[in-house]
Amino acid sequence: MTIKDQFGQKPIHLKWNVVRGDTAKLKVEFLENDESTYFDISDWTFASSAYDSKGDIVDELDVTVGTGYVEIVAPSDITETWGEGFSSVIAELAFDLEITTTDEIWTPIIGTIVVAADITGSL
Repeated sequence: MTIKDQFGQKPIHLKWNVVRGDTAKLKVEFLENDESTYFDISDWTFASSAYDSKGDIVDELDVTVGTGYVEIVAPSDITETWGEGFSSVIAELAFDLEITTTDEIWTPIIGTIVVAADITGSL
């Protein structure tokens, strides 16, 4: 069984709730079958992006690698451009996390970023 078989055969679909103009963070852990030991991801390369189909814009998200986990960050200077208006949901963007190793490329996480309006300070 390859690493891709463990983490990439059936990508997890997540809904990530973000408030426009805020810094948003999502931690993704890679665990062994015992569900407590972190997987060795030291030689993996990560990339994450958000896609706004209305504006046809791709935003590269920051990815910080830890021991057995990554943290995906959507900085406030990017999220402040997501969505318009003041309703409860002002945008929905597609996002993913892609992993590259020496022999494989796969995407273990796909999802939707649901953007809520930031009312305070915006008027």
